[in-house]
Amino acid sequence: MSSAPAVRTVLGDIGPEELRVCDAHDHLFLRSRRLPGQELVDAGAARAELEAFRAAGGAGVAQWTPYGMGRRAADLPELSRATGVHVVCATGLHQAAHYDPELLDGLRGRLAEMFISELTEGIGTSGVRAGFVKVAGGFHALDAHARWTMTAAAEAHHATGAPIAVHLELGTGALDVLDLLCGESAVPPDRVILGHLNRFPDPVIHRQAAESGCWLAFDGPSRAHHPTDWQMPDAVRELAESGFGHRLLLGGDTVVAGARSVDGGPGMPYLLRRVRPRLAAELGPEPVERILTDNPGRAFAAVWR
Repeated sequence: MSSAPAVRTVLGDIGPEELRVCDAHDHLFLRSRRLPGQELVDAGAARAELEAFRAAGGAGVAQWTPYGMGRRAADLPELSRATGVHVVCATGLHQAAHYDPELLDGLRGRLAEMFISELTEGIGTSGVRAGFVKVAGGFHALDAHARWTMTAAAEAHHATGAPIAVHLELGTGALDVLDLLCGESAVPPDRVILGHLNRFPDPVIHRQAAESGCWLAFDGPSRAHHPTDWQMPDAVRELAESGFGHRLLLGGDTVVAGARSVDGGPGMPYLLRRVRPRLAAELGPEPVERILTDNPGRAFAAVWR
């Protein structure tokens, strides 16, 4: 076990400061039975997207695509080498609706073991080790599947030190997630990343979550069915002014092919091309650069066991 925190990328462990400007939540590859015909499966498009992100000033990206959703882990090292962008890959499990029931049945009794193996030994035969665990809550609640996956994620954290990143359904359920992970399962709050808080801009919930010591990710832009983009800068500013700027993360969350910049959507560069200057107008450029540069390195770094 090393005593120095490190970010586990697809090319190996690096110091937190090496991650630099980072998209803290995005996807290069993704496939789901809920999104037929919209899959992210084109390696050439993934490379072009990373190149566009790098040209905009990006240096790192955390891919939140978990087990069974087309991560293409074996393709990630070459993409990282070719573009010069650090890539952090997830293990974990999304909501049950994204999977065939037979796949989930095959993981009963060994989910934590699988997470630990992918974090420490590698994903399949790819040689790529995951750098964090991604799990998901439900809409304003945690169903049995969410409790199962989060309990396994907590076990994997305790065995390895890995961070846990959580998809909050439409931004809801943050406090329930913290009760389970940090309360019942004793995961340190600074090892938990809550995603999609921009989709449910409740300042009271945001403040309570921030006070726990966890990481708060604002990762969009929002889809048409939760158009809260205009409220995101205010939410980030309020948290920063309340002393929680050191706990904020920003990401793009590109989940369908049409959303990539190379296919005409906002894509990964949008984070730096539009979101960064918009937030700089609220906070000033220096706090925004710290959110993009310092915070991801600390959020995804672990003292690996």
